[in-house]
Amino acid sequence: MKWRGRRGSGNIIDRRRMGGRVSGRRGVAVGGAGGFGLLAIVVVGYFLGVDLTPLLDEGQMQTGGGGEITAADEEAAQFVSVTLADTEEIWADIFQSELDATYDPAELVLFKGATQSACGGASAATGPFYCPPEERIFLDTGFFTTLERQLGARGDFAAAYVVAHEVAHHVQNELGVLDEVNAVRQRSDEATSNALSVRIELQADCFSGIWARRAEAMFGSLEPGDIEEAMNAAARIGDDTLQREAGRTVRPDSFTHGSSEQRQRWFATGYERGSVAACDTFATDRL
Repeated sequence: MKWRGRRGSGNIIDRRRMGGRVSGRRGVAVGGAGGFGLLAIVVVGYFLGVDLTPLLDEGQMQTGGGGEITAADEEAAQFVSVTLADTEEIWADIFQSELDATYDPAELVLFKGATQSACGGASAATGPFYCPPEERIFLDTGFFTTLERQLGARGDFAAAYVVAHEVAHHVQNELGVLDEVNAVRQRSDEATSNALSVRIELQADCFSGIWARRAEAMFGSLEPGDIEEAMNAAARIGDDTLQREAGRTVRPDSFTHGSSEQRQRWFATGYERGSVAACDTFATDRL
């Protein structure tokens, strides 16, 4: 992915030199990159989009800063800023041309170690997530190391896909999708709520595919192998793959993000068709 030396976003909030106290979620955060089931409980939390630190320590977990800000942290911050800037231009254009609307971009909070959000504590256990009340994405700069080393989702475009996926949740918020679907989820049983969550996440994957197509056309930022990196990341963080790798029985009724095949297919749908209308995961019988 060609990103060095390009414009960054003005919507980055850098809290990497701030510590904090991690507490449970208060609001409703929208999923991270994947679903349930890694061996280490902290890593499980990364891909659930939920804070699992209470399972490690009763009550609150006091944290300080995340340690020294390394050269890798700085590079990750620059990379995220450029990627976020690309999403801002792309979605502003899509909202105007396809939806006759104005796109109000999300802010992205970078942190290292721990911080607070209106959805509760953000830590290494929570992974990247979108907090609708604040219209902010929260991301620990150390996440990309976990993505590569522990999940095998290598490459800068795999990392960009994760950022684009969280931005896609903001797009859903802008479109009113999150409010509408979450209202139904709140009065549904667990199985129905999970099924609706899968549709939310697969739509975000499809929107991520649209972003990839537009980034290629508008900025020429894609390089050979980039789409394969995103598809590999989508496969690595499918609910079935994560459950299987954790030694668990694969249970489709427990899926919250979708299978590896579904995540790949909906990303590909967005990339190939390039329109918001093609990403209506709520109107199809075949996910």
